[in-house]
Amino acid sequence: MSFNHKHLIDISEYSDTDIMTILETAKAFSSVNERAIKKVPTLKGKTIVNMFNEPSTRTRSSFELAEKRLSADSLNFGGSSTSTVKGESLIDTVMTLNAYKIDMIIVRDKHAGAPYIITQHSPAHVIDAGDGKHGHPTQALLDLYSIWERKQNFEGLKVGIVGDIAHSRVCGSLIPALKIMGAEVTVVAPGTLIPAAPEVLGADHVSYSLDDVLPELDVVYMLRIQRERLEGAPFPSLREYHQLFGLTKNREKLMKPDAIVCHPGPINRGVEFDSYMADHPERSVILDQVYAGICVRMAALYLLLGGADNGLSA
Repeated sequence: MSFNHKHLIDISEYSDTDIMTILETAKAFSSVNERAIKKVPTLKGKTIVNMFNEPSTRTRSSFELAEKRLSADSLNFGGSSTSTVKGESLIDTVMTLNAYKIDMIIVRDKHAGAPYIITQHSPAHVIDAGDGKHGHPTQALLDLYSIWERKQNFEGLKVGIVGDIAHSRVCGSLIPALKIMGAEVTVVAPGTLIPAAPEVLGADHVSYSLDDVLPELDVVYMLRIQRERLEGAPFPSLREYHQLFGLTKNREKLMKPDAIVCHPGPINRGVEFDSYMADHPERSVILDQVYAGICVRMAALYLLLGGADNGLSA
């Protein structure tokens, strides 16, 4: 098994073979997470810093669990206690962390490009856990894993990404990842939530009507309306948005019989979904995505820290 990457920042730097290596390694780690004792000594002696300069629950807890289950030592750093709040620059903070002789920095930051800057000032491996509106590669990988588990293949798969395209860092990684794997991607949103130059996203199609494209889709990926990032009022009301772009019991009639539904979380019930679709026992893979997050992040930590050279001790 060959894996020749030091960092996980831009998913477009990864080939389809690289991505499948991560997904297959995540599948192997899934068995660890099913055990009574969910721990392997794979990264014993490695030190990983979780540098979360922006609030996060799912991503942070998922990384922390992945580190613990691989027996790595973790240092949680950031939030209101971070030195950057006290005026220290990002680079000075990184130089301080380097002095601890750490092995990896997992960074989440409201500023796009922060993970790349860290790679220029640290010998440690770096994983982007979400930077501004730019990217979120491990989210894209766990999404791919969840789709792969259900569909077994990506080639020719029709995926619709619906919602707040303009403010989504998920799109910044998920669209290129799906394209690398051979899927066909359509972005769906009101015009006010589509970027001014939608072609830069790399999607195959842009649609302004969910009802028009829903019958063609194998995967319906609903994005959270990020009210905290919205400028002005991009649509009249959340109620109207739900009526036009929400996935509802009534709209299920338009869907393919085997189409599945994804969401990066947290869900706004009554906006992106009604509860019937969010909790649909056959279609919804939202909780599968949460579980996939641990397996995929275990795989990413393991492969970036040299696990591919040592054999999988799961």
